[in-house]
Amino acid sequence: MEIEKVGEPQHVVSERLLTIPNVLSILRLLGVPVFLWAILSGRDGLALLLLLLSGVTDYLDGKIARQFNMESRLGGFLDPIADRLYILATLFGLMWRDIIPVWLVVVLLARELVMAMMLLYLRSRGQVGLPVHFVGKAATFNLLYAFPLLLLAHRDDWIGDLARPVGWGFAWWGVVLYWLAAVLYAVHARIVLTQGARTVTP
Repeated sequence: MEIEKVGEPQHVVSERLLTIPNVLSILRLLGVPVFLWAILSGRDGLALLLLLLSGVTDYLDGKIARQFNMESRLGGFLDPIADRLYILATLFGLMWRDIIPVWLVVVLLARELVMAMMLLYLRSRGQVGLPVHFVGKAATFNLLYAFPLLLLAHRDDWIGDLARPVGWGFAWWGVVLYWLAAVLYAVHARIVLTQGARTVTP
């Protein structure tokens, strides 16, 4: 079952599979192993291009889906998976190359663990999941902007010097918003569970 935002009308999504946003999400998913191979093998140009394309398509699939009423259940399932796989692949690749510190990986993975435990608890209480929150999407955008810049920051020239502070700025904002989104999801989950308990109470 879908969890609706409190106080908002029911949001209807389609069962269609072949839509432009879904195709973009699938292409992003297919790009994850290619990106991981590129960054681990030192092909930074290709890795950077794939990261940039991931950020662009992540923006476009949501924009097109909302603008042209192409939101679907499949899209709602694929989009966050593609986001997380790109983030995890990038974290692993950049950490393997010693471009980002281990603590950044730990902080972001800890948030993923918290969210996984929260969703498992909701599932045990009969709820399937939570709607995507704007803060969570903003966090993802910040991280997807930060990673290419941090990759560029690895260069020993003026481009690296310019990319380094900007990349870390996006990274810090991404970390803060990522955890803020987890707190908001927890608050929303509590409201949903409380309302559900009141509904079943005779």
